[in-house]
Amino acid sequence: MVERVLITDEAKRVIDSLREQHGPLMFHQSGGCCDGSSPMCFPEGELMLNDTDVHLGTIHGCEFYMSKDQFEYWKHTQLTVDIVKGRGSSFSVEIPLGLRFVVKSRIFNENELEALKQT
Repeated sequence: MVERVLITDEAKRVIDSLREQHGPLMFHQSGGCCDGSSPMCFPEGELMLNDTDVHLGTIHGCEFYMSKDQFEYWKHTQLTVDIVKGRGSSFSVEIPLGLRFVVKSRIFNENELEALKQT
């Protein structure tokens, strides 16, 4: 099965720490406000979702969403959530730790794109 979003082990460790403090978490890929297009992590339910959001998958027990408009640009790419040192300027819960989530992307190959059409 082809996954649209993956996560690094280092980012998993940060999520484990954040989960202890905030409880269940969710992600939404930012569309450019505040901290560019970084994945933003929120306590589950803090960000209101609606029919303009697309569910890309689950990473380390966290649902991951993106707006439909932005999905049109990213639908050919697989995202990998990672963590880097540095303080971003978003509302994401990792920011006070001096860390920030980032995405790395790669273009799906033709076989992967075909498999995604089947789902």
